[in-house]
Amino acid sequence: RNHSYGQRQQMRFLENYLTVKILPLQDTSLGKLFLRDDFDLGEIFFRSFIKWQIPNLDSNDYKLEDGYDIKPFIGVLHLIQKVNEKSEKLEEKVKGISKEEFSLFCPTLVNYEDIDSCAEKIITLRGNLRGKTKQEQRIILDRYKKVFAKEFLGTANSIEIQKLLKNLKDYGDNAIRYFRLTRYIYIRGGGFYIDLEPRRSVEINALLDFDNAQSKTFGSKEEYLDYISDISKPKLPWETKEKLTEIAIKLLENIKSYEKEIVATPKTFLDYKKFDEDELKIFIDDLRHYRRELQDKQNHQKSQEIEQIKKYIEELENIFNADDKSILLEKLLSLGLNALNDALKIKPNYPVGDDNEPTFTAPANIPDIECFYENYNAICEVTMLTGRNQWYNEGQPVMRHLRDFENKYQDKKAYCLFVAPKLHRDTINTFWTAIKYEYEGQKQRIIPLSVNVFVELLKILVEIKQNGKFLRHNELFSLYDKILEASKNLSDSNEWIKNISNTITSWQKGLNI
Repeated sequence: RNHSYGQRQQMRFLENYLTVKILPLQDTSLGKLFLRDDFDLGEIFFRSFIKWQIPNLDSNDYKLEDGYDIKPFIGVLHLIQKVNEKSEKLEEKVKGISKEEFSLFCPTLVNYEDIDSCAEKIITLRGNLRGKTKQEQRIILDRYKKVFAKEFLGTANSIEIQKLLKNLKDYGDNAIRYFRLTRYIYIRGGGFYIDLEPRRSVEINALLDFDNAQSKTFGSKEEYLDYISDISKPKLPWETKEKLTEIAIKLLENIKSYEKEIVATPKTFLDYKKFDEDELKIFIDDLRHYRRELQDKQNHQKSQEIEQIKKYIEELENIFNADDKSILLEKLLSLGLNALNDALKIKPNYPVGDDNEPTFTAPANIPDIECFYENYNAICEVTMLTGRNQWYNEGQPVMRHLRDFENKYQDKKAYCLFVAPKLHRDTINTFWTAIKYEYEGQKQRIIPLSVNVFVELLKILVEIKQNGKFLRHNELFSLYDKILEASKNLSDSNEWIKNISNTITSWQKGLNI
């Protein structure tokens, strides 16, 4: 490869962008946080990202003398803030940065001193695109990207330029996905823009005032590793009574607006003004958990609307066109289960941002979604896998999750709804054994459905609602029982799966809608 040393350094930087290095963390505070059953994935990523820097003593690449000097996550937060400030001064709409702008400028931002000039480039590019047709905008943007890549690589080789532009999109998409986990950025504008999370404005403003994204200097590799694995370092700039109180006040205002929207009885809280810093941290965590409860109730209320259900159907039918298919499928199944009937609580276990949008799929050791009803309980397991790896990743874990759920909630019969785009024969046969014979000594109630069959249920629900009727959970579970009952009269698991649609049709006729 006829690249200069600087070009090779830049390519290695991009190839390693967001590469997670596994460290021996078991005996560190960060490792202990990760090993907890109730670990907060967002907190772990945030604590790691605010210290992730280039250069560092754990790598011989990306040296200061070569121009590398940045904490990438902090740098991106600064860049978004700068672009927003410049947009506001120009009296333009403040909207963060687009995914295309992110992929082009964020992975290539290697020095904190370039943040302002990088923001200016984004503003200039927007100015060049303003007032142009979509076709003209695409031509201008494509030309800009090629010039940008040429300058970054220091070569006019068209193959290298195209490779870089393709890689930048992949690096950008991954960076957005991981940075989103921290809950300090959120997606807006129909999924096209990345902005600073307004519900964390106190924390973000304090962080950016405190840290200009310049890399820190360490005396040894051991000192660096000790620093990044110690969650008590650095002390976060908002961990003062004054700032924590400000955060609590904003959360309480946010909670009041949700209570008003969903017509919930206002909750009374203790007098937080007397709390010390540690008590305020616990209080803030409690407020955020309560806010999510309110957001989930809001989701349930919205899910009862016919137009909302039609949107879920449309998104499920187009799930393969989505960027984060697995995350979206869990979200849509959660909303669909909310829509179906009078559940007491539908509890998705995926981590969420402050906007209650999922940031990742549910952890591996618990059900994707837990469902609680007056007379029954259930879990829902979701996967986008369709090949034999579906059986490998979902077969035993699904049955184990259901058995643990059955043992935890023994007062009601428990079921499992398993949903995938397509059901693999190995997965079906694994569940067939648990349904007809046993898993750990007892039969289980597992209902495997394709995404298309779940969509059938939602379409039936729309018809029910259009006729002014309501589907109750007892009626839904009678369908589950009919599907399970059919397995007793069949000796072939494939015939059983094929028969599910007929069972649904028969059940629908019995509803008299």
